[in-house]
Amino acid sequence: MKVVILAGGLGTRISEESHLRPKPMIEIGQKPILWHIMKEYSYYGFNEFVICCGYKQQVIKEWFANYYLHNSDVTFDFGKQNAMEVHSNVAEPWKVTLVDTGLNTMTGGRIKRIQPYVGNDTFMLTYGDAVADVDIRKLLEFHKGHGKIATMTAVTIGQRFGVLEIERDGRISQFREKDNSDGGVINAGYMVMEPAIFDYIEGDDTVFEKAPIEHVASDGQLMAYQHKGFWKCMDTQRDKMKLEEMIAAGDAPWMMWES
Repeated sequence: MKVVILAGGLGTRISEESHLRPKPMIEIGQKPILWHIMKEYSYYGFNEFVICCGYKQQVIKEWFANYYLHNSDVTFDFGKQNAMEVHSNVAEPWKVTLVDTGLNTMTGGRIKRIQPYVGNDTFMLTYGDAVADVDIRKLLEFHKGHGKIATMTAVTIGQRFGVLEIERDGRISQFREKDNSDGGVINAGYMVMEPAIFDYIEGDDTVFEKAPIEHVASDGQLMAYQHKGFWKCMDTQRDKMKLEEMIAAGDAPWMMWES
């Protein structure tokens, strides 16, 4: 099953870093947060990724193209052979497709553009700026069990994200953008989607978290997987520092692969 990661936004709230590179490439623990997210999914056996690139997309492509150089010892022979030898090759069991989904394309438009790479299969979907200790296997089991089009991981926290209204049976009856009085249960990403979701997206100007998700919810096709564990979005420089501190202290719940 493919994992689609939204990694094309401008990251304006963390412009101290994002003016140089895309937000998902900002490092925590000396690795891009995108790498951390991919390691989470890989830990549960999901190793095929489709990355929705946009702003400074060449930075993401070049990083993956040079992955061996970043993570292995290398000998360059500039003599007659003019060759490069990689030692202690550090590789991941990943297949990564990097798609330029446009500079100014909205989230829904980015998802629509990767439809050819997903086809008619169920797929995972998340954002490239948040880490969590979500049990991906249980999330997928929950999704398969209810038979709806979409599952969205919900966490209880007072932040600035789209708000979910959840019925007792777990069905999301309404999804709406936040307002100043909101707090509580929010969209944490870590979603599972059926290909029917593409029918709700019109084009590049479509914001996924508005009309598409609102309509899926009103059709009774959006379910909430309620996560009680750790979740953290790297929205600001302060968030980045907090994640760095957690890694330095050996208290990073999302890094399951380290245990």
